[in-house]
Amino acid sequence: MAGGALATMACNETRATGPDAGVPAPATAGGWPDKAADLVMLTDRPPNLEMPAKYLVHDITPNEAMFVRWHLSGIPTSIDLDAYRLKIVGHVERELRLSLDEVKRLPPVSLVAVNQCSGNGRALFAPPVPGVQWTNGALGNAKWTGVRLKDLLDRAGVKRGAVDVSFDGLDGPPLPTVPDFVKSLGVAHAADGDVMVAWAMNDAPLPMLNGFPLRLVVPGFYSTYWVKALDEIRVLPAPFDGFWMTKAYRIPKNEDANELPTELAKETTPIGKLNVRSLFAAPLAGDRVSGGKPLAIQGVAFDGGSGIARVELSTDGGATWTDARLGPDRGRFSFRRWSSSWTPSARGKATLVVRATSAAGETQKSEARWNRAGYMKNDPQRVEVEVS
Repeated sequence: MAGGALATMACNETRATGPDAGVPAPATAGGWPDKAADLVMLTDRPPNLEMPAKYLVHDITPNEAMFVRWHLSGIPTSIDLDAYRLKIVGHVERELRLSLDEVKRLPPVSLVAVNQCSGNGRALFAPPVPGVQWTNGALGNAKWTGVRLKDLLDRAGVKRGAVDVSFDGLDGPPLPTVPDFVKSLGVAHAADGDVMVAWAMNDAPLPMLNGFPLRLVVPGFYSTYWVKALDEIRVLPAPFDGFWMTKAYRIPKNEDANELPTELAKETTPIGKLNVRSLFAAPLAGDRVSGGKPLAIQGVAFDGGSGIARVELSTDGGATWTDARLGPDRGRFSFRRWSSSWTPSARGKATLVVRATSAAGETQKSEARWNRAGYMKNDPQRVEVEVS
């Protein structure tokens, strides 16, 4: 029996967009199965689809609006569930090969967590950097349901001396010379009880483009670790040395993951936890608002797992700040809704700015970071509106 098939795959010829002259404008994602037609298609081979900012009005991102990120062109387009097995192998007492039904029979858990690409905001780096040119829509917030990775590892029996756990999916490279997309976590992190293997997003099966039938969920970490279409978990007695850990997805080894274009950092380290960030849901850049009338302002904030303690809003370009109201707490890995009201008095352009502070004390710094890969952008977002 086949399950989760992609009936058709869009095949328009597009390229990653960016600031360089002559790069075509992004196309909408119409035609991609189970995805909203207004997602922005940045590449189609493999598909990379960005969520429009309007969806940030939702505390929980609708499944059809969740962004899509793949690295390799050989993505799965259908799954034979009769043949599919999740393999747990390597430095374990007993290797397992579990069907989807067998995985689902294990004790289920659910949590709400932000899924954000490491390069979210890359298109806003100055000077520009190569890579998929995401603006602010390579993220979403969902309720994930599955089984704790710890329970799977316990079932297999991790042997003494285990160091890392690697994760491989059903996607494959276009050529033998291209490294397969495999990620890893330290064994202690893998077994911390928060990391899960999920089969559902917002109480529905995972969409194919978001990792059906199973994907890794690593709460508080960038989505490079959230391996999709997961089919192998391998326990290792030595540090994992795959390309996507030792060469790719690395940041400067300093407090702010910063370097200069003219002086690249000599030491790098794998990217890890989400940094604190806040974004506007409304109004959006370029909106026209009415002077003399209260304007509802709202957005979301999140961090790597300590939770959001404070959100501040400026309506004068950052000269003065007031506290925004925080919405319900859906858990330390989730979006935290914030809101405020402003009555503009002067006509013309006005610049709104938002910044957040986490419960751990991390605050968004006004200086924009720069690194060669375009990772971890989190300077306060600025939105310019026209007051009429």
